Amino acid sequence: MLLSFWFFGNICTDDEMPLETMKEAYQVIRYEKNGKVVATINNASSRPEIWAPLPRIRDFLITIRVPLLAIVHTVIFATAYWLSFGLRFDFEIPAEMYQRFVTTLPFVLSIQIGSLLVFKSFHGWWRYVTLRDLISLIRPMLVGFAVITMFDYFVLTTRIPRAVLILDFLLSSVMIVAVRSSWRLAKEGLWPSVHLSAGCVPAFIISNRHETIIMANQINSRFGSRVRIVGILSDDKKKIGSQRAGIRILGTPENAPKLAREHGVQEVWIVAGDIQGQRISDLKVLYDQNGLSIKVIPPSLDLERDNGLIPVRDIEINDLLQRDPVKLDSQRIAAEIEGARVLVTGAGGSIGSEICRQLIQFKPSELVLVDHRENSVFLIHNELERLQHNGTQLHPAVGDILDKPRMLALFEQFRPEYVYHAAAHKHVGLMEVNPGEAIKNNILGTKNTADLARDYESKKFVLISTDKAVNPTSVMGCTKQIAERYVHAMAQENSDTAFVVVRFGNVLGSNGSVVPLFKEQIERGGPITVTDPRMTRFFMTIPEASQLVIQAASMGNGGEIFVLDMGEQIPIVDLARQMVTLSGLPPDTIEIRFVGARPGEKLYEELYFDDEKTLETDHPKIFAAYHRLYEPNELVATIKMLESVTSHSADAIREMLHKIVPEYQTTNEGFSVNDVRAP
Repeated sequence: MLLSFWFFGNICTDDEMPLETMKEAYQVIRYEKNGKVVATINNASSRPEIWAPLPRIRDFLITIRVPLLAIVHTVIFATAYWLSFGLRFDFEIPAEMYQRFVTTLPFVLSIQIGSLLVFKSFHGWWRYVTLRDLISLIRPMLVGFAVITMFDYFVLTTRIPRAVLILDFLLSSVMIVAVRSSWRLAKEGLWPSVHLSAGCVPAFIISNRHETIIMANQINSRFGSRVRIVGILSDDKKKIGSQRAGIRILGTPENAPKLAREHGVQEVWIVAGDIQGQRISDLKVLYDQNGLSIKVIPPSLDLERDNGLIPVRDIEINDLLQRDPVKLDSQRIAAEIEGARVLVTGAGGSIGSEICRQLIQFKPSELVLVDHRENSVFLIHNELERLQHNGTQLHPAVGDILDKPRMLALFEQFRPEYVYHAAAHKHVGLMEVNPGEAIKNNILGTKNTADLARDYESKKFVLISTDKAVNPTSVMGCTKQIAERYVHAMAQENSDTAFVVVRFGNVLGSNGSVVPLFKEQIERGGPITVTDPRMTRFFMTIPEASQLVIQAASMGNGGEIFVLDMGEQIPIVDLARQMVTLSGLPPDTIEIRFVGARPGEKLYEELYFDDEKTLETDHPKIFAAYHRLYEPNELVATIKMLESVTSHSADAIREMLHKIVPEYQTTNEGFSVNDVRAP
């Protein structure tokens, strides 16, 4: 009888998994990131054939899950209650007591089942049950016991023997815990051999943390997993030979090739953020040479949230950067964004789209996605539609920030409270060839949007700026500096809008940046073109930059120029070598060719002007730079003058920019469109 309870109780525990996803989970392991499939693994071979007919049965059982489990628990409680009377009277129950059992049984069962329902104890995955889950089961059991005892003492006319009440509580608790834990115990004790014999891939996991070992145990405990962790690799040599959660620590990560041959291992898993960048690169070279693949999993696995799928990916350039994760003051951000109307320009771009992904987590009431590229708007809107479950209204808006009537109509319709201005022309080389377009988009477009934010009394306007605005050597950097000046000047006006600037350096993988260029050159077989062996750049990941932009914006009261902590500058030639390593090729396979600096390029970047005062904020990765003030009316006149020369020759435009920004230094003699390339 208990075996039947165990079967039905455990077959119906996937209350959070959609039926279609459950069907797929028995065929493939699939993981999506930003709407794209980044890992798809055939899982059908790891499922014993005995389970083949179950999906349809499971589909039906899940739809009636709570009533079915209530019935199962009712039978368990009734059995425990009967055994309590039997034990109290040595299984020779007097007729009077048997009548009390029959009379009080409905009352006892209703209290016990009611307690489980109130505490939502029918939710959760029994296959991943932990000691904490089992302990939490005692809470509704205690509440039920207390309610029954009080009713017995103060209300019921037919009294229940005290010994029976105590025995019933103990037996019910033991039986419920036993049934709940049986699924996991059976898997861990009986099915390891099934895993490996059914085509499961053996793997190592590199770990120095207890949490990772728990994850490995979770993976091994998952029925139908296509991977089994057969050993742990640790830097702590004192632990080698010991066991953790039933998995033996076999050696260090550097011992993996030898150990892999002994255990038939094909993959080594690492946890994102656990190993420093250069060491990851060295390990990848070592493993590639020995036929091992290296995979990355997130710092924490929530198999319930991810519908039992394992998010596995290849090493990316972000892993080699190894920047510390951003810690956000979520309460401060939510205090602004939750329930607010937000507009993002450049919403389809690298930074703008990630800002949208981050913002939607804070539950704005409306999010307006503005971009002049219809395909970009379509893609980010579709992605956010899939991601968001917070009731945020999404408004895809195709529009150009230079189109004043269109932007006016958008502000009139949506009246945004917060405006994130990420739209910009950022390609250094192209803007050297098209300086008039840089002025239009980066300066006039910023002015249009900032003016509308003021006119419609938005609470905050945030300009996304760049380190290339500091002591610029390019048209792009020069136009961004003038945009900074205008927004900074707007903060001096007596308006209800707080104007804030956030300045940072390069982001990895953005459209038109060096990383996709290097990747393309490697795929072609080289050479990789690098400006100069001395060239360095600041880098951060797109999610990190976007998170810090939102955090900095929440800290601004108007007039601040926030500068993000970019860490140390990275030699571009080192980045190129690391990308060759990531491609799986030996380090010296692809030629790196130094081509010399092009017009507009710097050998190194700067985050601050010489005359800027820098202060720390209450966030360790955000600093405040205080620049000299500019007269708003003077800047308006300057921008009108620039607007009048946008159709002039490139040399005339650069000359005008130099008059406005004296520190702007450029050498563009003989520059042509053929000189355009990624920075």
